[in-house]
Amino acid sequence: MIDLYYAPTPNGWKITIMLEECSLPYRIIPVNLGKGDQFKPEFLAISPNNRMPVIVDDDGPQGEKISVFESGAILLYLGEKTGKFLPSHQIDRIKVLEWLFWQVGGLGPMAGQVSHFVNYAPNFPGDHSYSEKRYKNEYDRLLGVMNNILSEREYLAEDYSVADMASFPWVTAYKRYEVDPNKFKEVRRWFDTMKNRPAVRKGMDVGKEKRTFTQKPTKESLKIMFQQDSDSIAKAAKEKKE
Repeated sequence: MIDLYYAPTPNGWKITIMLEECSLPYRIIPVNLGKGDQFKPEFLAISPNNRMPVIVDDDGPQGEKISVFESGAILLYLGEKTGKFLPSHQIDRIKVLEWLFWQVGGLGPMAGQVSHFVNYAPNFPGDHSYSEKRYKNEYDRLLGVMNNILSEREYLAEDYSVADMASFPWVTAYKRYEVDPNKFKEVRRWFDTMKNRPAVRKGMDVGKEKRTFTQKPTKESLKIMFQQDSDSIAKAAKEKKE
């Protein structure tokens, strides 16, 4: 059995989609980000970066228990564990890794910043217009990159893979990011193909009742999520050792 420490956000959805696609049994361990579950000592023990998702697999390599943090690493682990959606052929595998790392290092972080400045920054003082425009432009550029490559192939790395599972959740929020999907016709075609996969739909529905995108954040949740620094992380690490 795999325990998935999870909140219903794009990085969490990547993993539920993969678990559903692979038909792996798993149990959801909810992580309430607004209440600071990610900074508890027991969570820090399996996620040094204080971020979800994290998995704990009782049946890891050589039958040993293992924990894995970072969504990209989890997708690679599950691909290697099952032999699915991660090619064994080296050239094909590199193509998948290129687009997986593109998502982890580009599409996800940029979309996340758009989300922050659209949904959360207005709760803080100051003029955030430049920052919002900067990240919206970069998100737009990355969708253009996707559109170009998808004009040549059905999926990001030609065959359906972990790269598509990683990218899809970060495209689903295009309405909140004020993006016109008709501007990117190939992305729209890929998006419609993805959302019609039964495992994708099931993975995206996990924890649906706990989503808080439309709720106004509290002052306390804003502080927990966006005002952490090295001192607060050091404090959490100290509590872990005690």
